[in-house]
Amino acid sequence: MALDTNTFKTRTLTAIVFAAVMLAGLFINAYSFIALFLVVMVGALVEFASLIKKIFPYRFSYYFPLALVYIVLPLLMMIDIGTQHSLFNPGATLQYSALLPCVIIFSIWINDTMAYIVGSLIGKTPFSKISPKKTWEGTAGGAILCVAVIALLGAVIPVAQSLPVIHYVVIAAICAVFGTLGDLLESKIKRLANVKDSGKLMPGHGGFLDRFDSLLVATPVVWIYLKIFLPAMA
Repeated sequence: MALDTNTFKTRTLTAIVFAAVMLAGLFINAYSFIALFLVVMVGALVEFASLIKKIFPYRFSYYFPLALVYIVLPLLMMIDIGTQHSLFNPGATLQYSALLPCVIIFSIWINDTMAYIVGSLIGKTPFSKISPKKTWEGTAGGAILCVAVIALLGAVIPVAQSLPVIHYVVIAAICAVFGTLGDLLESKIKRLANVKDSGKLMPGHGGFLDRFDSLLVATPVVWIYLKIFLPAMA
């Protein structure tokens, strides 16, 4: 298949802009971080409402409880993780660290990228009918490489050495497994709504839900893990 240079340029440019916005939101300060995920929340809610209208045209009352569980709570948990568990702790002083949000987001990005590369090279066994392009080889390869890369970064980056490497291993594994489930869940929702993309936020890449579907399912599991095994940060 010949490479469509215009499509490639569009996808590359929008990916660069997306990454720049994400990194700015993560690294400027606590308020840019909170603003970033509030914007994601609003965008995801709008798209989810549109999908629900297509799936349940006469029962839109399903929207609120589903949206609360699927979108609002996970993104509030992400904000809580970045602000050192001060969001759900009334009276706590707002403190911000980009470390754990970056671990979660980079784990998902690495897993997605490596799964695509490994699947393209050696993938043969279909993973799920929901997403026919996914393979067991790509999914397993993406997860293994995700854990390996995040563990290596956690061991060599000075600011990351404040936590034992085992925590990076577990968080990366959670993001790989539950991030993949999140991707499949959103694919199922889009299939029920009979649409290709959840929105048009990024030409060639889809909408808010397309970009953050993995995050929405992985974040609550990471949040629970942190609450249980890193109580000093709670």
